[in-house]
Amino acid sequence: MGLWIIAAVAAFFVKGLCGFANTLVFTSVMGFGSDNVSISPVELVLGLPTNLILAWRERRNLQPRVFVPLMVLVLGGSIPGAFFLKHVNAQILKAGFGFLVVFMGLEMLSREYGKGKMRESKVVLGVIGLAAGVLSGLFGVGALLAAYVSRVTDNSREFKANFSAVFIGENVFRMGLYGALGIITGDTLRQSARLMPFMLIGLIGGMKSSQVLNERVVRKLVIVLLIISGCVMIGSNV
Repeated sequence: MGLWIIAAVAAFFVKGLCGFANTLVFTSVMGFGSDNVSISPVELVLGLPTNLILAWRERRNLQPRVFVPLMVLVLGGSIPGAFFLKHVNAQILKAGFGFLVVFMGLEMLSREYGKGKMRESKVVLGVIGLAAGVLSGLFGVGALLAAYVSRVTDNSREFKANFSAVFIGENVFRMGLYGALGIITGDTLRQSARLMPFMLIGLIGGMKSSQVLNERVVRKLVIVLLIISGCVMIGSNV
């Protein structure tokens, strides 16, 4: 239980601080002790209220032209991702997740040094949205989507609002899908309920810290730690 608590506090502190990467942190920590099919549904149940809180807090920065089309694409990609989660070997998933963490970490790190707002492209939007949906159904990972949203919004408040709005729809849809596939169980809900106070502690701590800490420096540190974690996970499962 101790590892679950550490994962919940750390993951949702990062969520409150940066608006994303909670699933990467949570799954990276728990990946050393549990299978993805046990980890992802718990993180999903914990993640929905955090997205609701952040979207409501930043509701004045919501932009339907950004989050609505992305939400539709992510929902479409979640179905094959969820089936992969249920039927693919756990060791293969862990190794694949390790490669995913490293790739996404390098991508996010490169975005940190990019400048300017990206021009919206329907082709890029479609590819990223569908790929993000598959990754969300499989791991609940939104880092690929974060790389896009961060380039079409002007500041962190707009990013948090629109990113959270996309994942409210995705979380609700995936909870129903996971329930239908038997991935979410009574044990999942009981474990999530036990972790809910720790999730709130982490989230509130991250939201408060974002007002006083240099968000960009902390985000870079988180990305570097994720890359290291991904490398370790690859080495232990290949």
